[in-house]
Amino acid sequence: MIGREKRMLLRHYLEQGVSKSALARQLGVSRDTIHRWIRDGALDRDLDAGVVQYGPRPAVTTKLDAFKPIIRLRLEAYPELSAVRLLEEIRAAGYDGGYTQLKEFVRSIRPVVAPQPVMRFETPPGRQAQIDFARFRFPWGVRYALLVVLGYSRLLWLRFYRRQDMRTLLVGLEEAFSYFGGVPRELLFDQMRAVITKDLRMEGGQLVRNAEFLRFAEHWGFTPRACRPYRAQTKGKVERPVRYVRGNLVYGRDFLNDGDLDHQRRLWLDHVANVRVHRTTNEKPQIRFERDERPVLQPLAARPYYSLVLESAPSDVAPISRPRQLVEVEKRPLTAYAQLAGGAL
Repeated sequence: MIGREKRMLLRHYLEQGVSKSALARQLGVSRDTIHRWIRDGALDRDLDAGVVQYGPRPAVTTKLDAFKPIIRLRLEAYPELSAVRLLEEIRAAGYDGGYTQLKEFVRSIRPVVAPQPVMRFETPPGRQAQIDFARFRFPWGVRYALLVVLGYSRLLWLRFYRRQDMRTLLVGLEEAFSYFGGVPRELLFDQMRAVITKDLRMEGGQLVRNAEFLRFAEHWGFTPRACRPYRAQTKGKVERPVRYVRGNLVYGRDFLNDGDLDHQRRLWLDHVANVRVHRTTNEKPQIRFERDERPVLQPLAARPYYSLVLESAPSDVAPISRPRQLVEVEKRPLTAYAQLAGGAL
């Protein structure tokens, strides 16, 4: 039987005046077949009668078929199992096929896990600040930005340092407190080793804090807190400013050296970052801070924290070698000293 597509082509070409011999060559049939179709009226049937229906493709047997029930059961129990992990498991059960067909099958049947909604956690004025380090590379070397963001007003403080250690953290926090004119009641950190030495909360244990940092916190009157592992979105108020610093302060600007970097950093904080309208609060951080947060911050400590554990920060400037100053001393003979002592030589 002549197919619908060939009937359409034959009618089209015959109407265009194409010869039957040329049609036979183009369609790959003999001229007698062309004449028979025309003689039997096959080309006169209504081409638009009925909708073309295509049958399903026959199922192709694959090596994976015998293992599909195992894969389905594993994904029902553990929806996030990777195809690589599943490959290891069915290989152990005797599968000797390829990875690609497994990956495509897993993609087609994997349950879609609805993402947990991220709840925005807002804190009252003076309650919390969030802390983080960010690494930057400049032509003269790597520098680490310490960022402190007040949770309520989103007022930002930052400074670049040569090192990312506890001494830097303590010095930087004291400067941030001075910039704010007070101390929030708690500071939220990521899993920062200078603050958290061990976090056993995922195993039912406790959070182990660095003893030296606890003494620093006691001196300044705040409570250190830590995000749970793999839940860094709870520290989003400082994660987003890290991207903001990269894109708005550092990217596309030229800095001559550390001094110029620090100068531009201070100008940027006071004239850009803290006076723009924040997209979450719809207010300028500086105005929100002065109105609601500054009055409720805890007072500054009477003096900076003095550590009995940490060594003094090494100077970044090499000491200047100066020549020794010579002091002129009056020279006297030994008889003069004898006379002074009441004796004689």
